[in-house]
Order: sequence, then structure tokens, then C-alpha cells
Amino acid sequence: MGSQSTKIVRTTKMASSADVQLFIKKAVTDNKVVVFSKSYCPYCTMAKEVFQKVKQPMTVIELDERDDGAVIQDTLAQMTGFRTVPQVFINGNCVGGGTDVKALYSSGKLEPMLIG
Repeated sequence: MGSQSTKIVRTTKMASSADVQLFIKKAVTDNKVVVFSKSYCPYCTMAKEVFQKVKQPMTVIELDERDDGAVIQDTLAQMTGFRTVPQVFINGNCVGGGTDVKALYSSGKLEPMLIG
């Protein structure tokens, strides 16, 4: 699965909702695994720990550590239909949250999604 690394993305506030949509789409297109997270959330920690366990590099976007985190979360809600975090994307597809990632791992379905 490659070397284990986590990239945490922090920037200043974006100008418009179109910029936010572009940011989200670019993040999920350019990275195999993206976790939109909040640093204090136990379900976010659960998801991140699963990827660490399988040594899968991931991009983590901590919404509570960004000026535009609320806008990103609102835009994700419009795009995915749910507002909660984490929102985990693998190969550009939203696979759900922390319990979803853990269930994929437990059922043996997660690691095949990460190959390639």
C-alpha cells in the first residue's frame, strides 16, 4: 500500500462556494483517500485509524482547523446528502463515515478498494 503518510491540508478562507466545490473535487480527484474530519471527533479518529492500520496514505482535511471549514462542510452536505463527519472518499467516491469505513475493513472490502 506504499509508505504510511498523512497529509493535512490547512489554508485560509476561500472566496466563493464555487471555489469550495472546486477545492473538494480537486482533493478527491488528486488523492486516493481523503478524510474530511474534525480533530476532536471520535468517528473521524476511527476512520483515520483504519487507514493507518492498513498503511494507506491519506489526505486529512480537519474542518475545525480551517477558517472555511463550515463552508466546506455545508458544501459536502449538498454534494453527498449528509452533513456529519467524517466524510471519507476513496478513488473519488464517498464511502461514508467512520463506522462505514470500519465495516468495510471488517468485511474485507476495504483493502481491494485501495489497490491500484
